[in-house]
Amino acid sequence: MKDASLLLLPGDGIGPEVVVELRKVIDWFGNNRGYNFNITEDDLGGAAYERYGKPLADETLTTAKSVDAIVMGSVGGPQWDNVERHLRPEAGLLTLRKELDLFANLRPATCRPALASASSLHEDLVSGLDILILRELTAGVYFGEPRGIETLPDGRRRGFDTQVYFESEIERLLHAGFELAAKRNGKVHSVEKANVMESGVFWREIATRVGKEYPDITLEHMYADNCAMQLVRQPKQFDVIATDNLFGDILSDCAAMLTGSLGMLPSASLGAAINGKRAALYEPVHGSAPDIAGQGKANPLATVLSFAMCLRYSFDDNENADLLEQAVDNVLDQNIRTVDIAAKGVNPVSTSDMGDAIVTALGNLQTAA
Repeated sequence: MKDASLLLLPGDGIGPEVVVELRKVIDWFGNNRGYNFNITEDDLGGAAYERYGKPLADETLTTAKSVDAIVMGSVGGPQWDNVERHLRPEAGLLTLRKELDLFANLRPATCRPALASASSLHEDLVSGLDILILRELTAGVYFGEPRGIETLPDGRRRGFDTQVYFESEIERLLHAGFELAAKRNGKVHSVEKANVMESGVFWREIATRVGKEYPDITLEHMYADNCAMQLVRQPKQFDVIATDNLFGDILSDCAAMLTGSLGMLPSASLGAAINGKRAALYEPVHGSAPDIAGQGKANPLATVLSFAMCLRYSFDDNENADLLEQAVDNVLDQNIRTVDIAAKGVNPVSTSDMGDAIVTALGNLQTAA
């Protein structure tokens, strides 16, 4: 029996709905695959603001630092748009990432076979697509100082943010990118804007130097705007895309739509390994989708696949991660779809029905084995 501690943070909008379905999957692994999960559930984002008066309570952060892994749903909603910036739901997530030093955000853009026809691009461009976007997560323009909105002495107003990176922050991200590429297809695209930004020149210089330590990995440099174009022109040219916080945010959402639906895409945010353990947060790429919250329409598969990443990266359990991903593929092959991925003429299932279908598929795979 393998002991594992998890913190579940359902959050806002559809977050609680998809996490309920994840609990079914976690329970199945606990009952059938040799895990003893110690699960704590708490609030984050808007839900935490309503409960604690802040989007991340000190007690929640303490728990987050003690567990093996964190899995969350989503944060945000229009009801918190007018609260102070440091109290908004997103501030809780940013603080969690910063406090745990979750510097490497892994966002796979994988086109599952049954969904190739659902992509916004021609099927031949995306069939078999398997990209990993590695986004730096704890520095850059989202955290740089100074920042603000001010009125100048002549009455003009301006808003400003600062894009700033330390050498070590870029180095560790690039090392992670090359190490991941070594386990995949051996290619890294380092993406920045060296043609117009000094931080981009700095990024390219460091990427080139780090790349020399990995002679078996192909390194290519690409401007961020060209990368966005190439993602919709010839996406299968990419393996690992390593980039900064801002560009990674934009490019990963662009890549997400190549796969057919944001509701299908997981992510992992990892810290440095310390004494054999690394802080880790797993979350779906989709947002809180307040327009469909509470209607049973949410797709839980991105959250389920985020747990597959948790098994792979936090528990070094490729066997069970593969099992869960195969269960998702089997369900899709049976044409069981939530409304966001349902083809014309297919009756969509509810969020709960999809969760039940995944558990059934897991049981069938185990029986077949």
